[in-house]
Amino acid sequence: MNDETIPEPTEARPWRQSEDGPEPKVTTWPPGDRPALRVWSHGKWRYAPVMARQDWADGRVFYQVSIDLTGGTSVTARMYQWPQPGLRVAHGSCSEPVSGAAAVARGDMPRARPHRRAEGPEGRPPTGS
Repeated sequence: MNDETIPEPTEARPWRQSEDGPEPKVTTWPPGDRPALRVWSHGKWRYAPVMARQDWADGRVFYQVSIDLTGGTSVTARMYQWPQPGLRVAHGSCSEPVSGAAAVARGDMPRARPHRRAEGPEGRPPTGS
């Protein structure tokens, strides 16, 4: 598939307990060492640092990213289901991620890894397997 035929990715709706079951597992990274995606938007690949990964109980995976969709100066938050043709891995993270609301609420900070791994946006395959 060449870039001209790539569809823009579809933004996902937020998780809803009544429709989606148990609360998703949420994984985050420190702001200075986040993994990132490339998002196809307005005919170009846009750089999008990952703010969080959500693993839903039904097996779906979603990434919350911060992105400038038009190439201007307006950065916004978007959530996309993985995978989609309009999403690509930009790079992984060198930090150990933090998972779960309790860990984030406690302020646990990820630990740095000795080297960057390139398998997926957060240093492992996109499906978490």
